[in-house]
Amino acid sequence: MRVEHYIAELLYRYNCVVVPNFGAFLANTTAACIDVSQQTLHPPTKNLSFNQQLTKNDGLLVSHIANAKNLPYEALLKEVEEVSKQWKVRLDSGKHLFLEGIGKLWIGKEQRIQFLPEDGYNYLAASFGFSSLNATPIIREKLKEEVQQLEEKVPFTITPERREGVRSKGWLQYAAIFLLLLATGTSAYQFYQQNQYRQDMVRQNVQEQVSRHIQEATFFEGSPLELPALNLNITKMAKGPMHHVIAGAFRFRENADKKIDQLKAQGYDAVYLGTNRYGLHQVTFDSFSDSQEALRFLKKIKATVSADAWMLSEK
Repeated sequence: MRVEHYIAELLYRYNCVVVPNFGAFLANTTAACIDVSQQTLHPPTKNLSFNQQLTKNDGLLVSHIANAKNLPYEALLKEVEEVSKQWKVRLDSGKHLFLEGIGKLWIGKEQRIQFLPEDGYNYLAASFGFSSLNATPIIREKLKEEVQQLEEKVPFTITPERREGVRSKGWLQYAAIFLLLLATGTSAYQFYQQNQYRQDMVRQNVQEQVSRHIQEATFFEGSPLELPALNLNITKMAKGPMHHVIAGAFRFRENADKKIDQLKAQGYDAVYLGTNRYGLHQVTFDSFSDSQEALRFLKKIKATVSADAWMLSEK
């Protein structure tokens, strides 16, 4: 039986796995570190060690194997103790004991068991999938010096222009700007004159039409002339914020329209207010420009019609 396979499984979850009558494998968690000499970044890991003094059976390893094989605990305990006996015989004979995924054991000069963990295994579950990363340091000062040396090698000369050429070009630039301003001003003045002429013509035409209508008006002696009534539809412009007493907010527009018809049948001046920021269609009992009047109406609605009514004020 390959007991080392079950020991490796337990090391992912526990920091101490005791092999009865043999010893215990311990796992100590270490943080991530940088090996400057090797230029390597190591992730957090569990470092394995071995203690031959901890030989008393704690039941962890045997119970784990018994559950995995679905066998009785006592039968598995005898098998594990037999494996421990074979491992001791191999070490006492001066041979090395290699446990796959765990490491190598042997008897040292002081007749003590020595242990060397196997590389490439990390039993820290939080670091699963992480591996050591080789990093090359960035030498910023060296790159800066190379750039400065390169700039010194590149020829960079400035040839000054003749003063006469600069002066002549400056006069030409000033002359071009003056002509552009002159042309722009002339065009703007012509546009202003044409616009003023059109306004005068329209004003004169309106005055002539008004005078002609006044001259055509006829007055009779006796009873005054009865003129037809003139109906003017004047829309009162609301000043300040509007306050809406909301009757409900509906997900579908057809439900909002049904609510409007229902409220109008009850005598309310209900209207469709539009959708709010949640996409719901809002319906109002009525709208007011006076906040106090809106509050009185809301109080009446909540007391007699709907306790869920509320007021929405718009700026």
